[in-house]
Amino acid sequence: MPKTIFNSSEKSNFILNMTEEQYTKYASRGLFIAMLTTPLLTIVPELSYSLSTSTTVSYAFSAAGLVIGGVIAMILAIIGIMKNYVSKRTAFPAVAMGIMVLWAVVSLIKGCDLSISMYGYPNRGEGLLAIIFYFCFFVTAMCIKREKGLRTILDGIVGVGVLNSIIALVQIFTGELGHYKYISLHLCVNAASGLSMSPLFLAMVLTLSLTAALIGFVTSGCKKRRTILLVISAVFSFIMMFTYSFIGVCGLAFAVIAAFAAVFVMKAPKSRLACIPVSIVSAAAAVALVYSGAIGNISSYSLYDGRILWFQDGYSRASASGMYNPDVIDIDNTADVYLYMNSRTMDIIEHNPLFGTGPDQLAFALIRVTEDTNLNMDMTDFIPMNKGVFDKVYNEYLYVAASRGIPSLIFFVLTLLAALVLGRGSYKKKRTPENFTVLVLLVGGVLVYLIGCSSIPYAPVFWTVAGAACAAALPEEKKKAVAAAGKKVGKAGETVSEAKKEVSEVKEKVSKAEEKTSEAVKTASGAKKKPSKKAKKKK
Repeated sequence: MPKTIFNSSEKSNFILNMTEEQYTKYASRGLFIAMLTTPLLTIVPELSYSLSTSTTVSYAFSAAGLVIGGVIAMILAIIGIMKNYVSKRTAFPAVAMGIMVLWAVVSLIKGCDLSISMYGYPNRGEGLLAIIFYFCFFVTAMCIKREKGLRTILDGIVGVGVLNSIIALVQIFTGELGHYKYISLHLCVNAASGLSMSPLFLAMVLTLSLTAALIGFVTSGCKKRRTILLVISAVFSFIMMFTYSFIGVCGLAFAVIAAFAAVFVMKAPKSRLACIPVSIVSAAAAVALVYSGAIGNISSYSLYDGRILWFQDGYSRASASGMYNPDVIDIDNTADVYLYMNSRTMDIIEHNPLFGTGPDQLAFALIRVTEDTNLNMDMTDFIPMNKGVFDKVYNEYLYVAASRGIPSLIFFVLTLLAALVLGRGSYKKKRTPENFTVLVLLVGGVLVYLIGCSSIPYAPVFWTVAGAACAAALPEEKKKAVAAAGKKVGKAGETVSEAKKEVSEVKEKVSKAEEKTSEAVKTASGAKKKPSKKAKKKK
């Protein structure tokens, strides 16, 4: 009998009666859509900025995309918990991230601005609400029970890259639909940010998308699918070089190494190594295009991490940072910029190690308030006036500790370590392409966080990967074998029941025969006891 609540109909209780296969289908498709909502809604502010309309749409529109995707993930996570799909095996990472979220609440209370702590800084949107949504992405992905669901998620990750790449190509060849045509007053580079708000965030997204596409090419048995993935990989590699970032170069290198390893680990044909030179040639073509003078007003290729992350993104686009101080750092020296930010962030952690500055409020620890400061001024007007202030450090581990405290960092690291251990265990138990790809993507995401930071376009993809690595997905072959075994058992049961029926029928016949025999015996014995009349007369 199907389960119901309050004697209601079966259809109205589809959640209670949902099977693992049904949940996997809904969860994987829901995550596929949820990962796309933020970049899709980012199209609106990018178009608004490019068209230079009188009413420019802010990136709060992008945050609305995260809310839509986060609510989808939240509903699916609640269903997964109700169905007890968060097993003992996956309880530790779920609890660890849950504690991380709870400590973010404490950090919020101790922060400077409760509104920013809750909803995030304008044009950033990574407050407590975003962290809760990331938790929902993580839990939903870990509840997936079939490898078909993992394939859907991997397709979604590639899909996020494709969606970003369509806009990125327009940005590269026209300079429109983005904020990064110029990265200084006179330097036109047509940097690609796609729908990720920053070239550095795009590089992080494409690191995962390119890795998934290359491994998909290596392991796929469908020729048509391999062809599509090869073309997509070439486009991703081309665009990554136009992020002009250290993250882009490292991400490309990681994806190529992962594809090379996949050929041997998954025992794929050596001909599949062809994807590696294709990616390298595509990246080289991008660099050659810059040297030819065809892009912007530059004729040589350089990395512009400092100018992009501090001046063009933090200061110009988001109004979340002040102008950099040229007397303190060399903005064109990537290493100098990263080391300076890391050093200042370590100072912030030292001053407030327990609670941090509050979610999305790193810049507040660096601003200076004087007697002449107008305290009623909007933050997006006040912070850019403070020279040397930055709101993002491109090391997520330092950023978590500085903004939400060292306890939050501890549980953040424990969550990732647990996901890595479970992902490795799943792969060792079932050496499938899906388990291998998810594990490699998680490793890539963990490494990228050493030189990158969280953002609302990237984090949903990363936490979906982390959750998928924890999932104990049942392979399709095993699922079919279990179903076939079930059918055999069912048939055997039917045969046994039929045999029992036959035995009972035989027993009934035997009992009836015994009854007839006993009656015949009684009749015969009665006839012997009573002699006939003729016999009496003779006597």
